[in-house]
Amino acid sequence: MWGHGLGTADLHFQTLAPILPQDSSLKTQDASSPKDGVIHYNSVCMIARLKGVLSSKSADRLIVDVQGVGYEVLIPFSTYFELGETGDSIDLLIYTYVREDTLKLYGFRTEKEKQLFLLLIQISGIGPKLGIAILSGLPVDELVAAVSASDIPRLSSIPGVGKKTAERIALELKDRISALFAELSPGAQLGITSSTQRDVISALVNLGYPRNKAETVVSRVLREGEIDRFETLLRKSLRELSG
Repeated sequence: MWGHGLGTADLHFQTLAPILPQDSSLKTQDASSPKDGVIHYNSVCMIARLKGVLSSKSADRLIVDVQGVGYEVLIPFSTYFELGETGDSIDLLIYTYVREDTLKLYGFRTEKEKQLFLLLIQISGIGPKLGIAILSGLPVDELVAAVSASDIPRLSSIPGVGKKTAERIALELKDRISALFAELSPGAQLGITSSTQRDVISALVNLGYPRNKAETVVSRVLREGEIDRFETLLRKSLRELSG
């Protein structure tokens, strides 16, 4: 996980705190007294935020250089698309996943991404890896709209999400998402159904645009308002893509 020569084999939970840079952007938690040789952590994230320099990036992970220490962070596509170039400053919200033999960092550009990720991994059968895959499969506002509408076909179209998992997501998160992410359901607020959004995205994909880009643009156009039908949404989305 760790860049600049710090490999996972060299990292022990007991010695993690001393090697962390002394920076207020790094939030740590204290381990309780060892019981049967196992370090027990409380519910506070060991690292809640990383602020540093983007050392390297790929579609699913990046390395953040914080005072000479490189932290490997797993990310969804939504975060990747918002990244700058290597060498730029970066500020990420972090979820620290700790198990007996695993310590991984998951990073997010926005609080909404992280909140949705935390909701997803509370569902039985969905771990951090699948949670990231779900966020990569749909932009946050599209995912919120699909859950709010119990759009099982849309949810099950995400790689790694079958029909049963999609149904479980819709069942367990619908009410919680409506309360937390009401402002991220632009289609519902404007009278645009999820099927209309899907139809516009499908049309854009058929025209040769990448699906992720089409989904992002459609969501952005919806947030701007004044959308009353398929033709309007398609026309404005095309204008945005060509601009």
